[in-house]
Amino acid sequence: MHDTWGYNATVQFLANRGYAVLRVNFRGSTGHGRRHLLAAIGEFARAMHDDLVDAVDWAVAQGYADPDRVAILGGSYGGYAALVGVTVTPDRFAAAVDYVGISDLANFLATLPPFVRANMTNNWIRYVGDPDDPEQLAEMRRRSPITMVDRIRTPLLVAQGANDVRVVQAESDNLVAPLRERGVPVEYLLAEDEGHGFENPENQVLLHRAIERHLATHLGGRTAP
Repeated sequence: MHDTWGYNATVQFLANRGYAVLRVNFRGSTGHGRRHLLAAIGEFARAMHDDLVDAVDWAVAQGYADPDRVAILGGSYGGYAALVGVTVTPDRFAAAVDYVGISDLANFLATLPPFVRANMTNNWIRYVGDPDDPEQLAEMRRRSPITMVDRIRTPLLVAQGANDVRVVQAESDNLVAPLRERGVPVEYLLAEDEGHGFENPENQVLLHRAIERHLATHLGGRTAP
């Protein structure tokens, strides 16, 4: 995770629709030295989220953002961050987009395929917790949006690939179902032919049109004809 200056199609799309886009190199992001990277240990849904909220406060203080019309959007870890945003700080965001995001930290680790697990497990345990340790497992659950789903009242767009082996479909299914039962506004875009991210051009269009509609409805930006 490391945002740098340069062209990004999604950012350009959102700017074209009238939104100021802020991409935050919160603690744990690469490219800013060892201290910045290690500062994320034990800080999922804590200081890592505080960094995002601090950035929002800065944008509001500078006059770049309307505090009543701020959305949070991200993919993979960013999807998890968006879900943390609407559970840990449910009053801060007017809309949210969870794109192939993690809702259950322990289930995410348990369902990783072997080729990913070999590269991620040690870092995951160091940064987030060891699910084989009961105390750490309980802490992982406390930091999982799925255990705080009753706090969500922010309109939510969830996008998921049915063939995702990194963040499995259950991570989204298990989130969407209780929200719909409670009547929380949630749109679920499930792509049957995608994995961890939408790659097919037609699905990219569907995703960005869904984001466009979602943000226009809840933030008031413009939509294309």
